[in-house]
Amino acid sequence: MKKSFAALLLVFIITFSFSGCASYHPLGFVYTEVTSPVSVTDSDISHTKVGTAVATSVLGIVATGDASVRAAANNGGIKKIKHVEYHVKNILGIIGEYTTTVYGD
Repeated sequence: MKKSFAALLLVFIITFSFSGCASYHPLGFVYTEVTSPVSVTDSDISHTKVGTAVATSVLGIVATGDASVRAAANNGGIKKIKHVEYHVKNILGIIGEYTTTVYGD
């Protein structure tokens, strides 16, 4: 049992180490939690409202939710978007949470 687990872990590490995936935000092999800017539409970043929208992924097989900018703006009652951020949290590729945050008025 231990040898099978070790072999599976080794295959997993080799596969993801040499996969050559490109990403615009940093990725951790075991754990990722990163917030990145998406866009700024107004140089004045002061805001009165914040809206978020979330999508989740399980095992990279099933993903659900609406993490769109439109959903986040609607959830915050935002009519004029000032800037947008994207937050990624992923643990071993098993559970992923993707959040879009919109700031505006």
